[in-house]
Amino acid sequence: MTDPNQSPTPAGLMLIDKPEGPTSMDICRRVRRGFVAAGAPKRIKVGHGGTLDPLASGLVVVLVGKATKLCDQVMAGEKSYVAGVDLAHVSNTDDREGQKQPVTGAPPTSAEIEAALSEFTGEIMQRPPAFSAVWIDGERAYGLARKAEDREEIERKILPRPVMIHDLRVVSYAWPILTLEIRCGKGTYIRSLARDLGTHLGTGGMLESLRRTRVEPFDIEGATHLDDVPGRLTQDDLMPPPSPDPPVGPADPP
Repeated sequence: MTDPNQSPTPAGLMLIDKPEGPTSMDICRRVRRGFVAAGAPKRIKVGHGGTLDPLASGLVVVLVGKATKLCDQVMAGEKSYVAGVDLAHVSNTDDREGQKQPVTGAPPTSAEIEAALSEFTGEIMQRPPAFSAVWIDGERAYGLARKAEDREEIERKILPRPVMIHDLRVVSYAWPILTLEIRCGKGTYIRSLARDLGTHLGTGGMLESLRRTRVEPFDIEGATHLDDVPGRLTQDDLMPPPSPDPPVGPADPP
């Protein structure tokens, strides 16, 4: 039976600027603790609208209470990132968290990089990383990749899929780091983009850094840094959710 004196369960959105290190679920747990500390039900629902890997920083859209029903809608939005790509190395995870190996080769020119970027703009076919959350034979790929002696065997089972890259721009280039601004659709793996771009250039290619700056229609400028999130959170700390449109497509990958 509902207690008539109990306040309504908070519901809405929080925009959090995640630092490197914590997972997206760590952010959700931090937010949940804040609401519970202020008197919200201990089982208040808190989720997020798209995962960021621990090495990544930037915008995480946190969904609270009834707003968690909008998860698919938020995940379907266009995303923007600033990514640092190391063209001198590859890794088994396609980012700096894995086992790095140097790749020899002449540094590409700026003109060669611009020409390559045009090949990765628009709808492209992309194979998710071996260390990802895609399903293979009823098991997550990252689980199989950790146990496998031959990573290529796992990769052969991961089928390429279409993704949309709306825009790719060079922010800076100082060998071996190429910094890109990326605007893309749902389902895009930036790690895969770094890997495939390096392959196309005949160099290494792995993700050195990543920052998410936008989850349509939300921008990083409106986010609160994790260190500044209060220890007690109430309805006043939440934004109203966007209008509930029908979910579009699959959820975003990490």
